[in-house]
Amino acid sequence: MSTFRHAHASGGDWQACVARCVAGLGKPAGKLGFVYFTDALLPHAGEIVATLRELTGVPDWAGSVGLGVIANGVEYLDEPAIVVMVADLPQDSYRVFSGKKRPPSAGERTGTGAVAGHFAIVHGDPRTPDMGELIADMAAKLESGYLVGGLSSAAQETAQIANDVLSGGLSGVVFASDVQVATRLTQGCTPLPARHVITECEDNIVVTLDGRPALEVFQEDIGEVLARDLRRAALYMHVGLPVRGSDTGDYLVRNLVGLDPKNKLIAVGETLETGAEMFFCKRDAQSARDDLERMLGALKTEVPAPRGALYYSCLGRGEHMFGRRGAEMEIIRAALGDIPLAGFFCNGEISHDRLYGYTGVLTLFR
Repeated sequence: MSTFRHAHASGGDWQACVARCVAGLGKPAGKLGFVYFTDALLPHAGEIVATLRELTGVPDWAGSVGLGVIANGVEYLDEPAIVVMVADLPQDSYRVFSGKKRPPSAGERTGTGAVAGHFAIVHGDPRTPDMGELIADMAAKLESGYLVGGLSSAAQETAQIANDVLSGGLSGVVFASDVQVATRLTQGCTPLPARHVITECEDNIVVTLDGRPALEVFQEDIGEVLARDLRRAALYMHVGLPVRGSDTGDYLVRNLVGLDPKNKLIAVGETLETGAEMFFCKRDAQSARDDLERMLGALKTEVPAPRGALYYSCLGRGEHMFGRRGAEMEIIRAALGDIPLAGFFCNGEISHDRLYGYTGVLTLFR
């Protein structure tokens, strides 16, 4: 059976981190590497990739910068750190793509007859306009209609890796249909019971819900105590937008970006449509833990012995959601064991054909 290898290192300069990662990888058989590094090392991104390529012999690399990076059981933030994973896959079963190199075209086949463009791991630039449309367009080009990944995160500039150091748009790896994966999403917010219809809105401003002033409905839903302090309420509460056509109750979480007591308006971090449904939801550590464990149980049943994994978690999760650094990844390790795993904390998570928030997206390679 083919093998995946992984390694991670923190502290010191970029050369020291790369050296420890290379030593941890040993002699990987794979030709595709994933690399995630904290933004302290961003100025050396090109050198990191070139050195990894030279010292490991792995020709193809994809990844991203992150404010935090993830390995099995470990989260690195606020320090220089690198996480790498090398996937042992047939070289014609994947293709690294970017604005410089296009993904497989529709109907294209590999040498084994597999569909060349079936599924994708992607990294995006959060500054790119209309990212949601770009994600949906990319998903439509894949046989499965499915991609997963995350938007880069950094204190200032961001960067993605797709053999070169890039910015802007989407880049990553497209996999052929003979690469078998299983992927799931876990939510970090709990919906309140009431569901509402947007009866009047303008762009991202909700004027009325169910024909009533939007802020009045919000205050009723969250309860008298929290409604007394709207500034505090805006920190804990979010808006949920049901995904149309979903048979699993899927929803997108968006931030409350403004509350207007004078005009009874609500501003949401998303363009809205009259007639659409919405609800309010709250960040809840115990519910997030329960949903993460539910997701892990479902994936473990589907893939009892994964060869490797990629995990993309929201910046609002991790220690902010689970109480201490490393807790989220310890839950994953307890469920899946000591498998090769890499990922980062994102500015937005990508699953299927949509951009999410406050979620974790886990992909297992069979």
